[in-house]
Amino acid sequence: MSSSGPVGIGIVGAGVISDTYIENLSSFPDTAVLAIGDLRPDVARAKAAEHGIGVGGDVDVVLDHPDVEIVVNLTIPAAHAEVAERALAAGRHVWNEKPLALDRAAGRAVLDLADGAGLRVGCAPDTFLGAGLQTVRRLIEADAIGAPLTALALLQSPGPDSWHPNPAFLFQAGGGPLFDIGPYYLTALVQTLGPIGSVAAVASKARDRRVIGSGPKAGESFEVTMASHVGALIRFAGGQSAQVVFSFDSALSRILLEVTGRDATMILPDPNEFDGDVGIRRRGSAVAEVVARTEARATRGTGVLDMARAIRADRPHRADGALAYHVLDVMVAIGEAAESGAFVPVESSVAIAELLPDDWDPHAATV
Repeated sequence: MSSSGPVGIGIVGAGVISDTYIENLSSFPDTAVLAIGDLRPDVARAKAAEHGIGVGGDVDVVLDHPDVEIVVNLTIPAAHAEVAERALAAGRHVWNEKPLALDRAAGRAVLDLADGAGLRVGCAPDTFLGAGLQTVRRLIEADAIGAPLTALALLQSPGPDSWHPNPAFLFQAGGGPLFDIGPYYLTALVQTLGPIGSVAAVASKARDRRVIGSGPKAGESFEVTMASHVGALIRFAGGQSAQVVFSFDSALSRILLEVTGRDATMILPDPNEFDGDVGIRRRGSAVAEVVARTEARATRGTGVLDMARAIRADRPHRADGALAYHVLDVMVAIGEAAESGAFVPVESSVAIAELLPDDWDPHAATV
């Protein structure tokens, strides 16, 4: 492996999201996509040919590639920890799609393995590195709304079964709105208000089976094993609070993320995106004022790029394993709180990531 020049990237998982990662990571001068593998080698080879990647096949073609330094793990959530451990055992840094793992023990095992081997773990979501949420951080730190006190997060939709061609995994272990969409909102809240100290929650499931609405499997039904609606009350370690709703049971689709400070309320961009408008409604005002309109400099893969540059510069990367583990710990605690009916403490903690520099440019060659 090289100590200079573009960082070699290998991708495991040739599903839908891989196209965006491949396109972005191939466009950054500081990263080079060298191989893609999948449990379906023919699918990976076809994806490699489509994008001009030199090597495609099974998972081993990625893990055995001598120039792959970071394995980008885009498998289904149930396989995240296992594939991450295989990559680390092969001496590669690893970037997981969210969530880091399905439970605390598996997540902790990934981090411990990496620590023991002197390797790095990164994890989605990296949307908090986008221009939208970075601008939010800067405004809050400049006292634009006064000291942050509370937050409100809503993600309501009928669920992805209506449009996703293979949605069953989104309603089973590692899925549901909490594990599928929750990481975006929870990561944004942690990056804005700090680590979470305890949670209370309720959860429910509208239907035991759902029907695929599009694609070659349209009309087929599948089992729902995870809660499809979760509501939680969050207490942050710093004393602030938040209320959140994550639902795949709502006929009304709604996305909302707000932070209320001493002086005003800030309306944040969609935390599943890298840009968007930032609004502030001040006390006594009839409407919110748009105070910033942001444009993404890059999308999926931004965190991988930051990790690659951090490897070359020997500095910490921002979307790291500690952040991913804290969010996992919070999600598991929310599930436990829904079962017990009591507040559940969150034992882990994490530091808020350093802001990206104002002149950060994903398309500059820096390594």
